[in-house]
Amino acid sequence: MTFTSQYIHCAGLEIHYTDWGKAELGTVIAWHGLARTGRDMDELAAHLSEQGYRVICPDTVGRGLSQWSRAPKQEYCLTFYARIARELLDGLQLRAVHWVGTSMGGAIGTLCAAGLVEPTLKQRILSLTLNDNAPELAPAAIDRIKAYAGTPPAFATVTELEAFLRQVYQPFGWLSDAQWRRLTESSARRLPDGRVTPHYDPAMVTQFTAHPDDYLIWQHYDAIEVPVLLLRGVDSDLVLPETAAEMRRRGPGSRGLLKHIEVPGCGHAPALNVLPQLKWVSDFLNSV
Repeated sequence: MTFTSQYIHCAGLEIHYTDWGKAELGTVIAWHGLARTGRDMDELAAHLSEQGYRVICPDTVGRGLSQWSRAPKQEYCLTFYARIARELLDGLQLRAVHWVGTSMGGAIGTLCAAGLVEPTLKQRILSLTLNDNAPELAPAAIDRIKAYAGTPPAFATVTELEAFLRQVYQPFGWLSDAQWRRLTESSARRLPDGRVTPHYDPAMVTQFTAHPDDYLIWQHYDAIEVPVLLLRGVDSDLVLPETAAEMRRRGPGSRGLLKHIEVPGCGHAPALNVLPQLKWVSDFLNSV
């Protein structure tokens, strides 16, 4: 299954997304993690589109081919990303969608499904898949992410960049050589001096300084009233076991709406690129 590359204006910015399949069974929004791009969702989008779903994979503002923010401190935050999501759904005339989010993408989905900041989205999110994301993140892991994301290195060659990304994203779990190469090429940009660096605005890390509690979102999680699938990497340092246990006790967990799966061989975050992981997501969507 192939995709088309599309652009749309949301919140005054040009947002890039890939568009897969036809909505015979519905539409899925697949949203990537903090320093990544929508192309991370290629395997998931191919799998779901073959089953009959339309899958939309956006690049968040400041990432991939989407425009960079002109006001980083104000716009690199979850509430602004939720606004972009709402305008994306409005622009594409999507009345109801399933949401699959990795890390930051899961946090955006949590805000959207809760409806506290974008009330019109609450009835439009049919289900929420959180790929190694929780309403509270481990501070040590956030510090680790800030350390590499805030000052992205630059390399003379794409081969060197790939070696760096293989090291940084080793917790993603198993990827084939071809998948590592695509991950690298789809998240690389050249600097004026000709070196290559990861394809995102380094200022996006100001989210953690300008909005230090942005990822403490229990209030939003507690308000969710749709089925939720939590995929937690067994070795994740971002979503701690005690946090996952708390998710089972409250919010959708307390209402019998949470399904929790521990993903072996992964830390933060499972790459959603191998059949067991893909099947967990598709089986969940089909059950909804």
